[in-house]
Amino acid sequence: MIYARYILPTLQEKLKSNKVIVLTGARRVGKTFLLNQLQSGFEGKSLLMNGEDLDVIELLTDRRVSSFQRWAGNLDLLILDEAQVVPEIGKSLKLLIDSFPNLTILASGSSAFELSKQTGEPLVGRQINFQLFPMAHLELAQKENFLETRQNLENRLVFGCYPDVVQLTDSGEQTDYLKGLVNAYLLKDILMFEQVRYSHKMLQLLQLVAYQVGQEVSFEELSKALQIDRNTVERYLDLFAKVFIIFRIGGYSKNLRKEVTKSAKWYFFDNGIRNALINNFAPVPQRQDVGALWENYLASERVKYNTYFRAFPYTYFWRTYDQQELDWLELKNDQLAAYEFKWNDSKVKFPKAFVEAYPEAKTNWINRDNYTDFLTGII
Repeated sequence: MIYARYILPTLQEKLKSNKVIVLTGARRVGKTFLLNQLQSGFEGKSLLMNGEDLDVIELLTDRRVSSFQRWAGNLDLLILDEAQVVPEIGKSLKLLIDSFPNLTILASGSSAFELSKQTGEPLVGRQINFQLFPMAHLELAQKENFLETRQNLENRLVFGCYPDVVQLTDSGEQTDYLKGLVNAYLLKDILMFEQVRYSHKMLQLLQLVAYQVGQEVSFEELSKALQIDRNTVERYLDLFAKVFIIFRIGGYSKNLRKEVTKSAKWYFFDNGIRNALINNFAPVPQRQDVGALWENYLASERVKYNTYFRAFPYTYFWRTYDQQELDWLELKNDQLAAYEFKWNDSKVKFPKAFVEAYPEAKTNWINRDNYTDFLTGII
């Protein structure tokens, strides 16, 4: 079954913009398939190249307009997959886009820290950025009715939503795929471009973060557990975020001295990756961490929704030192919305300190009855 990716129509609209469109996302989320779809539906002369091909690297690093003219002069669209591999790719793309006014470039990569570093400064004013995630609820819902979505929920809490995982119906095959993905691809971009002394420490760090989903993460505790310094812990976590494994939210505070602001929570972009790291694919009824799975799933899906709709609110959690807390806050246009995630259906009472401090904030509790409204921006 082929699911339509949500950003496909938006990307199609940009393919004659004379801009460099940068598409980033983790490995195996479907970037190459999406590029092929874009090329097949494009009316004009196009060329699809792979940045890992040595011949392609040679063509793109020969930064002379006369050289580019020989193979790109008559193109309307140049598509470059794995662009982050090409040395100084930003300079090459700038020269191409400046030299050929009818050309649009679509460059994809799985490493934000390398691709953004290479394309950022040279392409100021010429670049449009998009991100592709594992399958989002709003994409899966195109092929499902409400009952099917509910029936598939527990599987997605355990195995996540990578495109190939969604296509598999056997839990054993889903498990094998995710284990292979973690072993073959998870740290590939980091190890390729960064000088990392202890790759096994990186994996151990990810495992520790996986066990702490939904909890505040202490750099000091992680440093002690791994016997590496705090700065290295922070650097590794930043690298994990830049290859789209995890993302961070900080604590919100505006009115109360007792609000926690300096700590952070880390979530995984995909539940299946999180569970593969701790090697736990047990069904939901047998698990002790269903609350963490539920919170991670809702957080990651909300990020997908906000990114695809280009909403980009500031996101936070909220907690006081006397342990009053809320899972998810969004601030946009000075409007604050607060959400509490509950796997069980019981309605929650919002913390008195929060309600008194932020009386204008919208408050919502999210459970299995209304979660699809949260994932599609209705609430």
